[in-house]
Amino acid sequence: MTQIKNRCVLVTGGASGIGKLIAKSCLEQRAYKVILWDINEVNLLKTKDEFANLGYEVDTDVVDVADLDDVLRASKRVKDTYTTVDILFNNAGIVVGKPFVDHSHRDIAKTININTLALMHIASEFLPGMIDQCEGHLINIASAAGLIANPNMSVYASSKWAVIGWSESVRLEMEAASTGVQVTTVMPGYISTGMFDGAKAPFMTPTLTPEYIVEKIMKAVKNNEIILQEPFMVKSVPVMKGILPQKVFDFLAKKVFKVHNTMDEFKGRPEDEAVPDKENLKVGNK
Repeated sequence: MTQIKNRCVLVTGGASGIGKLIAKSCLEQRAYKVILWDINEVNLLKTKDEFANLGYEVDTDVVDVADLDDVLRASKRVKDTYTTVDILFNNAGIVVGKPFVDHSHRDIAKTININTLALMHIASEFLPGMIDQCEGHLINIASAAGLIANPNMSVYASSKWAVIGWSESVRLEMEAASTGVQVTTVMPGYISTGMFDGAKAPFMTPTLTPEYIVEKIMKAVKNNEIILQEPFMVKSVPVMKGILPQKVFDFLAKKVFKVHNTMDEFKGRPEDEAVPDKENLKVGNK
């Protein structure tokens, strides 16, 4: 079992959405230190003040996880101050919802940099410290989109497919070497945080509330669960893909579950709530 009490926790994308709720849960469970990284300085300061009003102190840093130099700078600061991170929630992410041919090169690079490469670079900075102390927990927030192809989500889906493959491979490496480090891969469906505003959840697959999925995540961490898939229908996707011919699966996804129409009316976060970006790409944390 992984205990939060007296542990040093880092949450990326921690200024809002499920990142903020994860941080709150860790504080309530008496983590030794909770560190929040986010690119949105305004939201980060608001969250820090909000937690202070509740009697909690958090360490915050404005970090652009798409910028490797910034990740290395912030990681060095954490290690110089706290030696290592015991529990890492790789949560920061963005979505660009439109046909692939309408993606700019910046859209593609930014999505992959934040949703995929950032998780790898950040884990690379803190896994050695976890291994040295023979314990730690890496939680990678992927997506149900990493399990199924979906029009208007090509780059986002690919970034999450990559996370799932990488995260599971790292888990096997940690287990084979008996490092004591746990790895949990989280694959939620749509969450009502605003990041997917306008998207419509598939048939029989309810949109998750942030509170619900965070409760599930924290339980999975406590119990050292390998994979968390929510809601229930997400668990059925690998099974159906494994036993059905591709054309049959595509028909069911499109005509029965309406997966292919989920992004037809996607809007994303309003411009005034979008996470700032050095290249003015509209993004948002989970």
